[in-house]
Amino acid sequence: MSSRPAHRPHLANSPFNKARMAAQAVGEPIPVGSRVSHDRHGVGTVVALDGEASVIVDFGGGELRRVALNSSRLERL
Repeated sequence: MSSRPAHRPHLANSPFNKARMAAQAVGEPIPVGSRVSHDRHGVGTVVALDGEASVIVDFGGGELRRVALNSSRLERL
């Protein structure tokens, strides 16, 4: 049985590198207290930052969700 690396190496000239880098890109920070809209959860308020890549949003009724800043479903109002 041969051991395989934990991840596959990527070729530098791969056409998929653009998509990979875009997926890893961190979105623009949203300040605490800002109103946001999410496609699935509706309108909410940012209550906390969770590192550089996500925020904690209160969508009402005590429903707190962690949402990635680079999510296409999240829009700042």
